[in-house]
Amino acid sequence: MDECVRRLLLLCVFCALSVSVCRGACAEVDSDTEAVAGRSFKLGCISCKMRGEVEATATIDWLFKARGEDDFIHIYSYDGQVSNIVDERFQDRVEWHGSRKTFDIQDASVDILNVTFNDSGVYRCIFNRILSYEHYEFSTIEQKEVFLTVVAKATRGTASIVSEVMMYVSIIGLQLWLLVEMIYCYRKIAAAGEEALRASAAEYLAIASEGKDNCGGVQVAE
Repeated sequence: MDECVRRLLLLCVFCALSVSVCRGACAEVDSDTEAVAGRSFKLGCISCKMRGEVEATATIDWLFKARGEDDFIHIYSYDGQVSNIVDERFQDRVEWHGSRKTFDIQDASVDILNVTFNDSGVYRCIFNRILSYEHYEFSTIEQKEVFLTVVAKATRGTASIVSEVMMYVSIIGLQLWLLVEMIYCYRKIAAAGEEALRASAAEYLAIASEGKDNCGGVQVAE
């Protein structure tokens, strides 16, 4: 019985942790890397703080190195309120798609509108973050890169298919585990209940037998 309770508690903790991870305030997810010419594309860039309770501010810079070029060019910046498109090649084609209404930026994603083949290359996202502690401030710089390829027609990559299959396998596996644990605990509880009933019945018969013997002894004495 105790083992069954422990299993159920373990299962509840696991489910709670899974929910907290899925619904957490921040989760770092890699950006897609294939855009379709003529459409919009989201350049994903997420950098989570190691300690969520620490207050922080951050500014964002996006750099771009076109295919065949050697150097990165500053193309975009955002400070929590104002965005600025620096490179004229991206004028009116970059929109902020990250954290809003906060200076504690953890999602620095942007949208590229009307993608062209010239947009293929490497994009670098830079977080200039200041962590505010009680008696001091600490500056950090986080960088992430996205290798973007522009194609004429959308194709579904192998990695996307594999990740989706693994997601469904994980969900099914968790459900099967839950079902097995529920069946095990049900049988354990049922067996414990039957044992308790048998023990109660044996105790009742013993008491009844003892009472009968006592009554017989009284009659003989009379």
